[in-house]
Amino acid sequence: QVQLVESGGGLVQAGGSLRLSCAASGRVFGINAMGWYRQAPGKQRELVAVISRGGSTNYADSVKGRFTISRDNAKNTVYLQMNTLKPEDTAVYYCKAGVDYWGPGTQVTVSS
Repeated sequence: QVQLVESGGGLVQAGGSLRLSCAASGRVFGINAMGWYRQAPGKQRELVAVISRGGSTNYADSVKGRFTISRDNAKNTVYLQMNTLKPEDTAVYYCKAGVDYWGPGTQVTVSS
């Protein structure tokens, strides 16, 4: 089993920044991809960004140039730096490790 604990969500004004963190523990050996997904009210969960153990990244078009995903393999932690936030970024943000493991989610609210 892998446990994921997210932190860093909150309320911010449009144009502001937040940094999310997700720490993994347990059977983390062998976990390759880690990433962030989000789900807004009434919408499906969608990919935000993903990063491989080697550092390869992939972003949703809607966040390219504004969000940066990074990873510290020694700490089994993945980060999401979110800049120039927009009200449409408001959602619950979920950390994912591998194909099976999800964090409980952290709320991000961007006010206009």
